Amino acid sequence: MISLDGGHWFWSATLRYIYTLMFLFFGLLGFKGYKYCKSIMKEFFEHFIFWTISGTIGFGFFYALICFAADYSPAWILATTWQFTILASLFVLALFGQKLSKLIWLCSIFLVIGISMVNISHFDVLNMKDLIYGAVPVLIAGFCYPFGNQLVWQEKQKRENKNSNEFQVLNNAFVKVFLLTLGSTPLWIILYIFLDVGIASINQYYNVALIALFSGVIATTLFLYARSKANTASTIMLVDASQSTEVFFALGAEIIFLNAHFPNQMGINGIIISIIALFILVKYGK
Repeated sequence: MISLDGGHWFWSATLRYIYTLMFLFFGLLGFKGYKYCKSIMKEFFEHFIFWTISGTIGFGFFYALICFAADYSPAWILATTWQFTILASLFVLALFGQKLSKLIWLCSIFLVIGISMVNISHFDVLNMKDLIYGAVPVLIAGFCYPFGNQLVWQEKQKRENKNSNEFQVLNNAFVKVFLLTLGSTPLWIILYIFLDVGIASINQYYNVALIALFSGVIATTLFLYARSKANTASTIMLVDASQSTEVFFALGAEIIFLNAHFPNQMGINGIIISIIALFILVKYGK
């Protein structure tokens, strides 16, 4: 809806993280106190490179690409294409030396087939620009998000194995979100310098504040909290797969509120294949 109202996609992305930082900082300050916040900033500056890299990849690249793609594709296409992140999670976990069962790989392949069918159903030879600009950035973002999150998971495991006390603030999922958000700041500054972004629209200021609260603070914190509780590659994979439900919300809401076209038969079949693959993954992938 924000992309349809106008305003550069840069502001849709950047304002979310500005608001998220504000909400989390004042929340942590109010509930945990000044001394606790000081320890968080100490963690950030002592490991500045780590948080900048993981925040830029996991939060910065991820959301910049999503907001860019929103200018070219319907929300349900973005949400469905985003499920590619589940397969991307497999490659990311494998990259970090984690082992996964053949069933998980098989289900993920069928998931990608279903996603491809949804995108092919939306294919328009006369509008290749929208297809490329709408789908390709989401596919790249699908790798960035699990990669950045896995960097944090691996680092926490490494320091816990060393019985290090310096990472204790990371037991708080809100703190993880805050540090990753802060780490993405250099990217937003660079983009502002090199892009002609103009000024944000009035609606962006209001609507992005809601996104920052519901998605940036609540949803992302719950997601990272669940991920921190996962102690094996399979359970991490199951947590990542939970993102699949957004397809139904995006499709339903866009049809109801934005008068979007209902997907054709191929698109419906692709969604059904994706649902079945995800069900098997969650039910038997452990």
